[in-house]
Amino acid sequence: MIKMQSQTRGVREACRQLGRTPQAYYQQQRLTARRALKEDLLIQQVLHHRIPQPRVGGKKLLEMMAAFMQDHGIAIGRDLFFDLLRENGLLIRSRQRKKPRTTDSSHWMKKYPDLIRHMVLSRADELWVSDITFIRLPKKVFGYLSLVTDAYSRKIVGFCMNDDLSAEGPANALQMALKGKTGTGPLIHHSDRGSQYCADFYVSLLMGAGISISMTQSGNPRDNAIAERVNGILKQELLMEVYPNIKQARQAVITAIDIYNRIRPHSSVDMMTPEKAHTAIGPIRRRWKIKTFQQKKEVS
Repeated sequence: MIKMQSQTRGVREACRQLGRTPQAYYQQQRLTARRALKEDLLIQQVLHHRIPQPRVGGKKLLEMMAAFMQDHGIAIGRDLFFDLLRENGLLIRSRQRKKPRTTDSSHWMKKYPDLIRHMVLSRADELWVSDITFIRLPKKVFGYLSLVTDAYSRKIVGFCMNDDLSAEGPANALQMALKGKTGTGPLIHHSDRGSQYCADFYVSLLMGAGISISMTQSGNPRDNAIAERVNGILKQELLMEVYPNIKQARQAVITAIDIYNRIRPHSSVDMMTPEKAHTAIGPIRRRWKIKTFQQKKEVS
């Protein structure tokens, strides 16, 4: 009791010297305590979301946590949220390592023209984009992940993890996409000019399904930017950098694609999940901006 009275007198004396009232001091203490509690709640929620999505970025986290923040009366802007992540060592930086070459377009097989330049999408199953990316395994060995993505919804509609770069992996991914296809309108398949996509078996699958064939006309990844972006999200946010064997890599890919399709909001489809966007009709608002040099260092 004596100790508390002494502390109170000390606070009053300090406030008098600073020209403030004790009430203002205690109010500031309460505000500081509430702010610390809210920041702790946010950090705990970030860690909760990072369990299934260990590399999900700040902008996606802020969108995913909107309902939680509303329920707890927490209001925080993007810049302050990024500052909070930075102070707690929770910003995700992009990976940059040497990668194997997955496209070989110097072959004799027929190549097809680009049919999608300036194309405006209005529904799912109007344009599919395909690509192959790599997954690192021990001792400089790689697994190769073939993806088919619906360009309108950004939903991954077909995938296959293979241990080589033959046409088998892309063909299996395409067959999965064909089995799940629900749209009945015209459909274009767009890819690079790699040998896998020009192979007779792959081309026959597309022609047999009445799908038009479109290919990039250069080796620039920007010509197949949607596919490249999906690859990047999976590898930077949802997959580990190295897996001990291809069996574990395959299982991780299944889990990652499920999270990508059903849980992760996507800025290119108005922050909907690809699964939800796949049921939409008409133009979808794109919520992304060109990043500055500094922003590129931090995955958003």
